[in-house]
Amino acid sequence: METLQHIIDATNDILWTYVMIAALIGCALYFTLRSGFVQFRMLGEMIRQLANSNERHHTEGKHISPFQAFAVSLASRVGTGNLAGVATAIAVGGPGAVFWMWIIALIGSANAFIESTLAQLYKRRTEDSFIGGPAYYILHGLKCRWMAILFSVLTILTFGFAFNTVQSNTLCEAVENAFGFSHIHMGIAITVATLVIIFGGIQRIAKFSSIIVPIMALGYILLAFTIVILNIGQLPAVIELIIKSAFGMEQVVGGGLGAALMQGIKRGLFSNEAGMGSAPNVAATASTSHPVKQGLIQSLGVFTDTLIICSCTAFIILMSGIEFGGQMDGIRLTQEALTTQIGGAGRIFVAIAIFFFAFSSIIGNYYYGEANIKFITSSRKVLNAYRLLVGVMVMSGAAMSLQTVWSLADLTMALMTLCNIAAIVLLGGQVMTLLKDYRKQKSAGLDPVFRKNDIKEFASNDSIECW
Repeated sequence: METLQHIIDATNDILWTYVMIAALIGCALYFTLRSGFVQFRMLGEMIRQLANSNERHHTEGKHISPFQAFAVSLASRVGTGNLAGVATAIAVGGPGAVFWMWIIALIGSANAFIESTLAQLYKRRTEDSFIGGPAYYILHGLKCRWMAILFSVLTILTFGFAFNTVQSNTLCEAVENAFGFSHIHMGIAITVATLVIIFGGIQRIAKFSSIIVPIMALGYILLAFTIVILNIGQLPAVIELIIKSAFGMEQVVGGGLGAALMQGIKRGLFSNEAGMGSAPNVAATASTSHPVKQGLIQSLGVFTDTLIICSCTAFIILMSGIEFGGQMDGIRLTQEALTTQIGGAGRIFVAIAIFFFAFSSIIGNYYYGEANIKFITSSRKVLNAYRLLVGVMVMSGAAMSLQTVWSLADLTMALMTLCNIAAIVLLGGQVMTLLKDYRKQKSAGLDPVFRKNDIKEFASNDSIECW
């Protein structure tokens, strides 16, 4: 086990020191510039589309609405990355890691726009809903089946298995710290609950997420805002510390430029998933009139996750005055920071919050894996076997160490992201055509509707079947 840990750590050092930083930032800057800064110029349109997105464009079948698709993807984004991931980033990379989380969200939202729009463009009809994601736009857009299958396998390993061990481990750690319940007992409880929900299908997942995610996110944000307001005098100093540490001007807990940059990008990607290829799996299931609409909504999800919820956690930790690093890491750091602000109830509140955050993430993560299982095979037995294995990994995560679950997640996340980035760079030109069409219809005062036969570049493309 120790040897395996060394191999994983060595591979992660190579991937995250050289390859991932260049790939993520390079791709994000490329699409930000090529789209004309779509994530900033069309922020108002993102909000309008989300506000008006609870209706399904197609009335037949059991299609989910754009808002439900947003909620399911946010269920996966909002989780341990926001509470434990931010704490880990600060403990290892210093306060400057928060700055780089902001940067990767601001520019990375362009990646989120591209991948989710592509997912809508190449989605497929099933018996009563839609299905799609990177595997589908790789297969039908790039005509590369082996790469599509590779991505599907990496998604299953990353979300169905690796990420769910992180969620389970963090949930159990928080509950144990607050209430004294053992990891094993909590592991059994959440494993059973997970299996009950995931055997119910996407409609049950969507219903669960659309109810619980807004409630839990709003509650946490309100508490964090209250704490920030009560400590408003510290905010300028905290922001100054974050910026100085981001560029190595303040050496806190080894938080030089390299450590801050690496941790910020790692934990930022884990939290907001922009460019990873995860959110497109559920973005494709939405019923909407134009692919760009869902791309905009999913891009907004990146801002919501990192700039609001992650920032809330960072401010709570940095305003607490407690020392971080060493043994104080992960969810315990967040719990103790909150305890300094509201007393012993802080541990309890975080434990309850992380229960819902992490559990909803487990459900969202499962669906990403399911979508890719269905891409590889239609076998019901394989799907049910996958569901059972998800339960096994949730239980395993409860018993594994913090270092092991995060290292495994970093490795599979990097490989999955690199595969998706290659695909969206090659197909990005098609999204620019869709964006041009969307803007043209908006300028004419229309509610944009995509019809492939109206656009020369798509009219003869038989791989686009739903438009």
